Amino acid sequence: MTALTKPKTLKPGSTLAVVSPASTPRPELVARGLEALHALGYKTVLYPSALQKGPLYYAGTVEERLRDLHAAFADPAIDGILCTRGGWGSAELLPHLDAALIRANPKAFLGYSDHTSIHMWLCNEAQLVSFYAPMVAADFSRENGGEMRSWRHVFDGDAEWSLGAADGLRVLRPGLAEGQVHGGCLSIFAEGLGTPYGPRAEGGILFLEEVGTKPYQWDRMLLHLRLAGMLEGVTGVVFGDMAQCVSSPAEEELLEGALMHALRDFAGPIAIGLRSGHVSAPNITMPLGIRARLDLTDAGNPRMHFLEAATEG
Repeated sequence: MTALTKPKTLKPGSTLAVVSPASTPRPELVARGLEALHALGYKTVLYPSALQKGPLYYAGTVEERLRDLHAAFADPAIDGILCTRGGWGSAELLPHLDAALIRANPKAFLGYSDHTSIHMWLCNEAQLVSFYAPMVAADFSRENGGEMRSWRHVFDGDAEWSLGAADGLRVLRPGLAEGQVHGGCLSIFAEGLGTPYGPRAEGGILFLEEVGTKPYQWDRMLLHLRLAGMLEGVTGVVFGDMAQCVSSPAEEELLEGALMHALRDFAGPIAIGLRSGHVSAPNITMPLGIRARLDLTDAGNPRMHFLEAATEG
């Protein structure tokens, strides 16, 4: 894939827009998360619909959530855009997002889970690097909810850095792969197939994670990706931390068996355990759209090397 635009770095003193493109967060968790961000030196602007309740389970109407997101991209005083939580609703915004506005004002967009749909849109329509990263209510409200080593590597604009066994990474199938990193929450990623905003991963490393998903559900969704041709051209696969998908060693063994069964026709290296997304541990920041090398040639030292800076300036 072609190189994507990189947003500017985010350092202490940067101003973060706080938005809720999907579901309503708990106000006390947002307040706690904002305190943590302020302690890290960031300024924040809480946008009008960020705490709105309804309609249904949404943080405002489509128009209200869209207005806040566009305003955050357009405002020159805003350096990056950070979501409060996931839930459901981001995909409703996709047909209405202003690609010209966002391309003219490229900024770091941070979120995970339901925001996988926005990450896919930013890659496909705005050609913008984005970040599967800790969120205000979901992560920064917890003590050590955000894993700050990866955060600083990414938002300081470090040219090269890596993740490894200390970050949960371990080998399911050895090998070496290189390419742009794409992916996110598997269910949202798979639901994008057949839409104008669907996922792309050809020539890249595919990162997939989930929460509360049983082995047969992983198997089913991975089969869906395979039958849709999504694994053609993928060079390597990295699965996330499965702590919130299994509750015993037997379930973990069954899940890993299901993953390998679903990917039996995929020849590339496969890793598991990376603590990014739905985790109870400190949440690792995963840049989407930059080149990486997945080195699983040594089972005792698995590495995911990022080969370029994710932010600039």
